[in-house]
Amino acid sequence: MEKIAVFPGSFDPFTVGHEDIVLRALSLFDKIIVAIGVNSTKQSLLKIEARVKMVNQVFQSCDQVSADYFEGLTVDYCRKVKATHMLRGIRTASDFEYEWAIAQINKKMLPSVESVFLLTTPEHTPVNSTIIREIIRYKGDASLFLPKGIDIKEYL
Repeated sequence: MEKIAVFPGSFDPFTVGHEDIVLRALSLFDKIIVAIGVNSTKQSLLKIEARVKMVNQVFQSCDQVSADYFEGLTVDYCRKVKATHMLRGIRTASDFEYEWAIAQINKKMLPSVESVFLLTTPEHTPVNSTIIREIIRYKGDASLFLPKGIDIKEYL
């Protein structure tokens, strides 16, 4: 059976921390789908199409990774793409508490899909999209926190 992981999130923007999680997960899965969810509670900086394009640019030379977007429940999207796993990154203890609760609910709703958590590497622990969004909004230099080759101006 092909191991397909869905890495769900808003990825607004996709950071070096997200990239690192995907790269480290490549050896665990046959295919990784970076699934960009529409989050009705967040004020987005980048349009969904721009985020999909950004992720596809980052992984343009890696056939194992693709980007897509979805509305609704992550479990419904996992069902649609026949995912076997959900991939999540954990930076802090509070991330773990939040992710653990979601994973438990997802497991009840879709028992066939396992959640897999990868700990963020120490150098990426402070990087989070909310902070990076603010740097970008106020015209700061966010390039240290974005994957190499990404010019955020192309996506705004």
